[in-house]
Amino acid sequence: MDQTNPSAPTPTPTPPPPSGSPDRAALDAELMREIEEALGGMSLEAMVEGSSAAGRGAAVKGERVLRKGKVFRVHDGEVFIEFGPNRQGVCPVAQFAEEPKPGEEHEFFDERFDPFEGLWVVSRPGATHKGELDSLSAGMIVEARCVGMNKGGLDMEVLHHKAFMPSSQVDIRHIEDISVFLGEKFPCKIIELRREKGRMVLSRRAVLLEERARMRDKVLAELEVGQVRTATITSIQSYGAFADIGGVDGLIHIGDMSYTRIKDPSEVVKLGQVVQVKVLKLNREAKPVKIGLGLKQTIADPALAAMEEIEAGGTVTGRVTKLTEFGAFVELAPGVEGLIHVSEVAHERIPTPAKVLTVGEVLQVKVLSVDANRKRISLSRKQLLDRPAMPERSGGRDGKPAPALREDDPVMRKLRARFSGRDLKGGLG
Repeated sequence: MDQTNPSAPTPTPTPPPPSGSPDRAALDAELMREIEEALGGMSLEAMVEGSSAAGRGAAVKGERVLRKGKVFRVHDGEVFIEFGPNRQGVCPVAQFAEEPKPGEEHEFFDERFDPFEGLWVVSRPGATHKGELDSLSAGMIVEARCVGMNKGGLDMEVLHHKAFMPSSQVDIRHIEDISVFLGEKFPCKIIELRREKGRMVLSRRAVLLEERARMRDKVLAELEVGQVRTATITSIQSYGAFADIGGVDGLIHIGDMSYTRIKDPSEVVKLGQVVQVKVLKLNREAKPVKIGLGLKQTIADPALAAMEEIEAGGTVTGRVTKLTEFGAFVELAPGVEGLIHVSEVAHERIPTPAKVLTVGEVLQVKVLSVDANRKRISLSRKQLLDRPAMPERSGGRDGKPAPALREDDPVMRKLRARFSGRDLKGGLG
C-alpha cells in the first residue's frame, strides 16, 4: 500500500531565496508591508509602551521614579541592585563609566517591572543605550524575551531594548494562540534595525528555517527504511497527517495510524503532538522527497493480546459490525473481529445474513478456529442453536403421500408364519 499521496503537496517550508535575487527582493517587500500593517502607523516605542502600561496597570508614560540602590552583584554584562528588602533591579553594565563593585551606591530611574524575572529594569540618569545598540546589526541572531503581545504580534526585549515581532515571523507554521510565548526566551534574527527611529524587528521564523535547513541535510543522509524517529505533527488532512522528523516532513497515511478503523486522523493525533513513527518508505529521487511513516507500527497490536485469550471451541459474546452476502463480521474485543460464514448463521438455508441478523446486534457465538498470524477467527451462530424438529416423512411415488404401514392383523400373521425361515430371492424364474 502506497503510504504517500502524490496529489497532496507536502507542506515542507523552504529556506528564503538568496540575498540580492528578485525573489528575495519581493519577499523583503512583502515582509515590510506586513510589519507596517502590524504597527498600524504607530511607532514601535508607542506600541510597546502602550502594551506594557496595560500589562502593569499603574504605570503612566513619562513617569519615572529616581531611587538610590546598592550594587550587590555584577554578572554577564548586567548589574544587580538592591533597593530594599523586597525590591531588586537590573541595569546594563554598559551604562556605567567603569564596572561597578558590589556595595557601591548609585541612583537609578525605574523603567519597568519584569514580572518574569521579578526584577525592576532600571537605568542610570543621563545614560544612553548607544553603545549597546551599536553592538547590534540586522541579520544578527540574538536572544530575546517575549514581554507582551498586541494585535500585530509580540512585544520583545533584547538587551533591555524594546523590539517587535510580527505574527507572521513567530513560527514556520500558523500558531493559533501566540500568547504561549509570553515570558519565554528564544533566539531571534534581527530583520530590521533603525536606530534613529528606535525600531528593532525580530523573526523567530528565520532562525527556525535556517536550523531546519541544516537539520534536513543531516536527517536525509542518515534516514533509512525501518528506523524509528521522534516526530511532531505539523498538518492533519483527510488522508493522513504530516509529521516533522527533524527538518523534513513525512506522511503518516490514515491506514498506518491505528490498528482500529478510523474515519479521520484527528481521532488519533493533534497538531503539535510529539509521537514516535517508523519509516516505511523513502524516495529521495522525488521532489520534494517522499517519506512514508507509520504510527501504529511503533506500538503493540492490542488485537494480538486479545486473540490469545480466544480459543477454538469456546463460546464468546460479540457485536455485529458489518453484514455482507457471504457472512457477518462480529467484534469480539476492540480491534478484534471474527466472521460468521453465511452457512453458519442458521440451520435453515438463508440467502443472506441480513435475513436473520442486524448491525449492532449482540449475540453469542462459538469459535470454530483462530489464525493469529492472519488475524482471522471463524465463528458459528447456528451451533449454539437447537436444531429444529424434522418434518414428518412424506412423498411417495408421483408426489403422493407414502402409504402408512399395515397394522398387525390375522392375514399379516399368516403371511409371516408361511414365509418365516425361507430364503427369499428376487428376480425372475
